[in-house]
Amino acid sequence: MATALSDEIDVLAKAKRMLGGSYIPAENESYMCDSQQDYFRRLLLAWKKSILDASAGTLAQLQDGPIREPDLNDRASSETDWGIELRTRDRQRKLIAKIDSALRRIEEGEYGYCEVTGEPIGLGRLEARPIATMTVEAQEAHERREKVSRDD
Repeated sequence: MATALSDEIDVLAKAKRMLGGSYIPAENESYMCDSQQDYFRRLLLAWKKSILDASAGTLAQLQDGPIREPDLNDRASSETDWGIELRTRDRQRKLIAKIDSALRRIEEGEYGYCEVTGEPIGLGRLEARPIATMTVEAQEAHERREKVSRDD
């Protein structure tokens, strides 16, 4: 799981580099002003494009044909690698749905506000996790409730 998360972070970092450094949301601006909304919209679209580009590469490799390693150990290793790659792509497919949801929230004027409390999520959290839907506190409370119900 740590590998999938680090891959997700790498793809987000690549999307941030694609945007360039011309604008970075600042705390002294009005929260979720037009500039900030535009920045996060462009970031989410760049993140989505980066994911789709990576998945196109995976698809092209899959279409090249089956694994034809003569040695059974090499074949098993290749199949394991492909299994990991496909799980990563499935995780990213789910991430695209979350990105699309965040883009919808921007259009509806709800982006950047906690879906539980209605409070601002915060620029730092949105920079780290642009698809966040809850403040850190609300997310922690949600995870505690989830853990309690799992333990029952």
